[in-house]
Amino acid sequence: MGENQTRARFSSAQPARSGDFSYPKPDSAHARKTPPSRGSGLRIPPRTADPNQTSSSLKGPRRTAPPDRSKKVVSLKLLAAIVNFRTADMTLRSVEALLRELPADLEARVVVVDNDSGDGSLEILEKAVHDAGWNDRVEVVDSGWNGGFAFGNNAAIRPALASDSPPDLVYLLNSDAFPDPGAIQHLVDYLAEHPDCGIVGSYIHGVDGRPHTTAFRFASIASEFEATLGIGVVSKLLAHKLVAPPLPTKNTPVDWLAGASMMIRREVFEDAGLMDDGYFLYFEETDFCLRARRAGWPTAYVRDSSVAHVGSASTGYQDLSRPTPVYWLASRRRYFLKNHGRLTLWLANLVYIVGGSIRRPLHWLIRRPSHEPRRHLRDFIRFNLSLGPKPTGHPPRPGSTEPGS
Repeated sequence: MGENQTRARFSSAQPARSGDFSYPKPDSAHARKTPPSRGSGLRIPPRTADPNQTSSSLKGPRRTAPPDRSKKVVSLKLLAAIVNFRTADMTLRSVEALLRELPADLEARVVVVDNDSGDGSLEILEKAVHDAGWNDRVEVVDSGWNGGFAFGNNAAIRPALASDSPPDLVYLLNSDAFPDPGAIQHLVDYLAEHPDCGIVGSYIHGVDGRPHTTAFRFASIASEFEATLGIGVVSKLLAHKLVAPPLPTKNTPVDWLAGASMMIRREVFEDAGLMDDGYFLYFEETDFCLRARRAGWPTAYVRDSSVAHVGSASTGYQDLSRPTPVYWLASRRRYFLKNHGRLTLWLANLVYIVGGSIRRPLHWLIRRPSHEPRRHLRDFIRFNLSLGPKPTGHPPRPGSTEPGS
């Protein structure tokens, strides 16, 4: 689920081989383990360092020669992770679509993580996997807490990376997403042909065929002003800063991708770490792709790979009559503060408030409908300008009396 961080005005099977590719269940401590050494046998061509290249925190080393495409990429180990929260039936449809599309030459394992649904989802998933005869390929685990998208995925990824047989690739698929024919193979092929690339994602479309905006630029002070102001002439002047530019029509590098269908090299986790589960929902993919890029692993949008996506199936975050979720406000604040510092956060908040304050009377005059949740600017100001500790948007941990973690 990394819910689509769309450009709303408030934003910034082929049966797999079973083998012995299995992992221990996640431990309750959720402490990050040291990842395995890089010499663990990845069969996708590794990056080749160019000794003449000037170092940069945002660019990976260049290849001295193009990869040898005559060599077939085979015997890769892949971990596919799906996080479920109270959508057991849809999750099972997603698993079925995933198993159907897993390339036959991948040694793949699927881990479905139930984020403490509390509605019988865990038992439904376990029984359905057993009844379908998927036990040799699919494992259902209980994360023990609804800690969000990153938390749920880490519950599958962490023990896999710490195992004696870590995956070469990790594939994240939303519980309401369904790979189209060839979708996963296209992602694998792109990584094989672009050894400098660390993260790839699919073209996402709705079940009605309409494209979803899932390829983005990193947010900035300018993009925050444009997003909340929403005036055509300003948007045109700041077109190069738009978080959500026109959707690419071909395979191309991007800053970051929504996590509905995302494939990641193991080395990215080794160099940049796991996804930050301090985010409940939203901005976790942005943060992860930024950290990966700073570690020398850029991201690419693979238009050839196509995945159908329902969207907001677990959260319902498309109903603009409801207030802005606290977790969106908390995640935005965490992203700017963590990655760009307090001054940038304050400036981003200032231009967001100024832009929103200008736009409201203008839109009222021209009778343009709002595309924001109810009382969004008021909630934004209260959250960001209030004194004292800020909520994280996480629900309390089981047995905890705290409002959030």
